[in-house]
Amino acid sequence: MYVHVFTFGYFQENTYVLWDNTKECVIIDPGNTNFQEDTILFDFIEQKGLKPVRLLLTHGHIDHIAGNDSVFNKYKLLPEVHYDDLFLIQSHKITAQMYGIPCTPSPLPEHFIQHHQTIHFGNSKLLSIHTPGHSPGSITFYSPENNFAIVGDVLFYESIGRTDLPKGDFEILAKSIREKLYTMPDNTIIYSGHGPSTTIGHEKRNNPFVRWIV
Repeated sequence: MYVHVFTFGYFQENTYVLWDNTKECVIIDPGNTNFQEDTILFDFIEQKGLKPVRLLLTHGHIDHIAGNDSVFNKYKLLPEVHYDDLFLIQSHKITAQMYGIPCTPSPLPEHFIQHHQTIHFGNSKLLSIHTPGHSPGSITFYSPENNFAIVGDVLFYESIGRTDLPKGDFEILAKSIREKLYTMPDNTIIYSGHGPSTTIGHEKRNNPFVRWIV
C-alpha cells in the first residue's frame, strides 16, 4: 500500500491518499478548501492513474471535512464516518461561521463506520478502530500488514488532540491512546491529522500528555 500526504487549509490539516497496485484508492480527511488545493489533490490522483472508491473520515471536525463537497462533485463519493460524529458534519456551516471562514457544506453520509470494521479497496484493507476523546466518533484506520495507522487528531508527534471542543473528553482520549494505540507494535508509523508522522514507540517514551503505563 502507498501513502501520500497533502497539507491543506486554514488549519494546516493532513489529507491522505492511499492506494495499491490495482490503482483503487481511498481519500482520507480531505482538507482542501479552495480551487488551488482541489487542483493539487485531483491532479495527483489523475497523474497516478488512480480510481477513488471511498471517502473516509477519521472524524467530523471542520478542517477534516472541508473538501468533502469538492470530492463528492468530482468522484460522487459520499463521506464515511462514525455515527457519533454525524452532528459535526451537520453543523459544518455553523462552525465555519464561528471561525469566520468560508465553507461549502458537506454532503451527509449514507453509511457509517463501525468499530473493528474491515474497509476494503483494491487488494488492500484497513481496520477501523474507534478511538474517541478528541471527538466522540474519532476513528483510527490501521494497517498491521503495512505497519501504519492514520489516527486523525487523536495522537500527534509528542502531543495529543485537544479535548475542549464539543463532546471532547481528556480521560476518554487518554484511554483510547493507552488501550488502542499504545498496544500496537512500537515500530508502527503514526500518520496524524496535523504535523509530522511519528511512531508508537516514540510516543510511549516521549509523549508528555499520555504516559505509557506498564
